[in-house]
Amino acid sequence: MAKKSCARNAWGVMQSVMVASILYGFIYLAVLLFQRGSIPKSPTDLYKNPAASVRPGFSSSDGIGTGGRVPSPKLKVEKIKPSANWFNRPESLVVPKDDFLGKRPGIDTIANLTKLVEECRGSYEKIEKMPYVQDCLNYLNNGEKEYYYTPSRGERASEQPPKLAEYLNADGADNTLDKYPSYKAASKDSLGRCNGPIVPYHTYWTGPATWRVELFIKSYFHTQNIPCSRLWIWLDGDRDKDALEKMMNQDPLFKKFLPFVERGDIVLKTWHFPSRVPLPKGDNTDGVGYYKNPGKPNSKNETVVADGLIRDGNGQEWLIVTEKKMTFLPVAVSDAVRFVILHIYGGAYFDMDVIMLRDMRPLLIGDQHSFAERWGGHPSPGDYNTAIMSLTANSTLSSYLLRGGVRMGLNFHPRVIGVMAVKDHRNKEFHMLETAAFDPIWTEFNSDRLGECSIPCFHDYGQIFKGKNAFPLKDEWEAYQGAPLKLASSSSRAHFWEMKRDVADTKEKSEEVRASQMTTTAVTTYDKNALSKTEYKIEDDQYPPTNRTMENFFRGAWTYHIHNQWRKNPEPSSWLNVIQRAQDGFFSHDRLNPYGEKWQGPSIPEYEISWEYP
Repeated sequence: MAKKSCARNAWGVMQSVMVASILYGFIYLAVLLFQRGSIPKSPTDLYKNPAASVRPGFSSSDGIGTGGRVPSPKLKVEKIKPSANWFNRPESLVVPKDDFLGKRPGIDTIANLTKLVEECRGSYEKIEKMPYVQDCLNYLNNGEKEYYYTPSRGERASEQPPKLAEYLNADGADNTLDKYPSYKAASKDSLGRCNGPIVPYHTYWTGPATWRVELFIKSYFHTQNIPCSRLWIWLDGDRDKDALEKMMNQDPLFKKFLPFVERGDIVLKTWHFPSRVPLPKGDNTDGVGYYKNPGKPNSKNETVVADGLIRDGNGQEWLIVTEKKMTFLPVAVSDAVRFVILHIYGGAYFDMDVIMLRDMRPLLIGDQHSFAERWGGHPSPGDYNTAIMSLTANSTLSSYLLRGGVRMGLNFHPRVIGVMAVKDHRNKEFHMLETAAFDPIWTEFNSDRLGECSIPCFHDYGQIFKGKNAFPLKDEWEAYQGAPLKLASSSSRAHFWEMKRDVADTKEKSEEVRASQMTTTAVTTYDKNALSKTEYKIEDDQYPPTNRTMENFFRGAWTYHIHNQWRKNPEPSSWLNVIQRAQDGFFSHDRLNPYGEKWQGPSIPEYEISWEYP
């Protein structure tokens, strides 16, 4: 009886496992069907574009974003409307003003970070101004004369010897020059010369490039002082030892940026989690003290002088990180990468899902340029977000933060690091800039905003992707008090927000357009020239242009953080698409950037068309 009972129990367990497995399989296939729009054709297809994949190149804060459906790779040209398509659709129904930021800040211009904190937060204790995001944006946009300044003669960064510069290769000659050279603008054949320290901009990525990588790089070239900046893209060599070679030789999208790698604008680096990190001279024990009896040197003449610290024969101290590479935790690796890189190289770190909107240099060139942003609307002085972060290289602060993360088991989550900094009274060295500067809708997203909504008024992170369903929203421009926007000339009989469209009439016109299609399902090519010259009819457009232009996209903010949503593509006429078209116009030498400058470098191919949108 006992044997039969055991057999029945075992069979019951097996049945439960089988039912659970079948149920899980159905749920998984349903998720794949929703994510991809099709059922996998083979077992190997299950591992292509997995639904739950995570994109390193972002930080812990990116969990607040949402995903989107993977677009079909098929060219659905049969859906192209001659009267309203990607090639003849106006960018906007108002005249865009490209040079809305005025003249670029000077090479030695510094942003007073303390002033920015005071005006957009108030005090550390009360943070009375923090929820008023649009007030902060107004100050950032209109208050440059208050928070920008140029040091006195003799104290400017460009006047110091390059060998004393914080950044490696600050003079473009490995810091060997006696002084910085005269300024030379970037050109088609040269990245130019900077008459001051060259600042490194760092980001981290794994896998093949996507349109998000393209957006990040183009926003960098669109806004930054190119001769005085370098873009370092760190590719995860722990996950893929051939990551750099693949990016250089096998990546079709990144191919358009290879000329900038060859001439030095972009520096591709392989990331390997280090086993030890060099530390500056001084006490690296945070006051705990070194061992009184450190012991004998090892075979490499290295001595363990304190908990986690080694001193070599030259007196250089090293932080022992770990032999564990953490390759199984991409978010944790990404959180740690930025602290290690900035400690060694300095400069600024950016998650790849960031759009640069203004020249970052004034925030990065001062003696005290260590900062990160606030975690949404949370009031704690330790609630940092390090999606955009700057640290002085090889400094006591960067060493302290790095050692702290290592002591906590390689936990570099920004809010954990922040709690540690507050506890040890080091947080005021690490400026916390408000969300308006880098992520202006996070406070709105958390429902912590007070006062007027931002311009534009976003309520969620998906809104930037939407063209037809995000406008007209009654409150998208609720805080706008500027001059009326100048309407662009149009052959359409009215602007779409003034039109009263009849549903039956619209359906009839759609049938007429479908009958007169220039292509069929059997044809896989299209005539771009013919489509671009076809008369545009706004009443036939599913994604009609609006009054959106970059001039009114969170004016005053230095960046906009998209927050994950890696699988989405921007709809036509969305805010993201408006930004893309402004960039493409600049890189084709037809338009100006926000500082009124013409692009002098090589032409950069346009964004690929998102064919999921007819």
